[in-house]
Amino acid sequence: MKIDRLIGILSILLQEEKTTAPELAERFEVSRRTINRDIEDLCKAGIPIRTAQGTGGGISIMDGYRMDRTILTSKDMQVILAGLRSLDSVSGSQYYSQLMEKIQTGSSEFISGRDSMLIDLSSWYKGSLAPKIEVIQGAIENRHLIEFKYYAPSGESNRRIEPYYLVFQWSNWYVWGWCLDRKDYRLFKLNRMDRVGETDKEFACRNVPMPDLSNEKIFPGGIKVKALFTPDMKWRLVEEFGPHCFTEADDGRLLFSADYTDMENLVTWLMTFGAKAEVLEPVEARNIIRRNAEETLKIYGGLA
Repeated sequence: MKIDRLIGILSILLQEEKTTAPELAERFEVSRRTINRDIEDLCKAGIPIRTAQGTGGGISIMDGYRMDRTILTSKDMQVILAGLRSLDSVSGSQYYSQLMEKIQTGSSEFISGRDSMLIDLSSWYKGSLAPKIEVIQGAIENRHLIEFKYYAPSGESNRRIEPYYLVFQWSNWYVWGWCLDRKDYRLFKLNRMDRVGETDKEFACRNVPMPDLSNEKIFPGGIKVKALFTPDMKWRLVEEFGPHCFTEADDGRLLFSADYTDMENLVTWLMTFGAKAEVLEPVEARNIIRRNAEETLKIYGGLA
């Protein structure tokens, strides 16, 4: 990712008296043009970088500039390394491990004791997610369109987007970008994307708004749900909705109340409880579950 490369370049410039664009390009496996853009970005951020052409020239930080590492406590370093390690858990390369080694070099006085925070962002789908993340990261960095086949509840479609952000939210990975087909910003779930590819078509960056990831925006509610659950399902309700989503009824069952955003997802979720849940509202969900049960009984009713 670009921010990681910027940190890496700054680290090199602080440790070495001078370097060159070709050396940095080879080290970070990018083009000289990309390195030149990175140097410009570091200058804009207030880092006093000096470049000199010709024999003996190169890239260096102006004399007198130092980053005081004592501002980073041991706890600060542990948190930084935990964050990098979490990204490496889904990375398709060893880049983050290498970056951790660079940060740790010469910083042993800041890192003591065992790790107290372990974050693993991988999932059952790591094998398929890592290549997608790597492709999307490259496309964002190169400002290239990506294309893919997308599977949504409304159907399948082929999409082309300008990718801007990789997002990890609600235990899933998404890409946020401008959809050329819908002429608007969209959030796409990586697990629903297939045949993800970076094209050679460049795009000019828009004034991109940050994705609104609030629950109210993504899960607007609108469907009032009331259902009774058997007491042995309390752990699931607490895990998925918190300990305040239900009250105890007179018969010992748990009266659950919540807002839901999609009828299909609501019915699917309720049916995972089998006979341990009774829907009270909405009536439409109750009727759909009854029809599904009747159709299922037709399939399995004749079995001994």
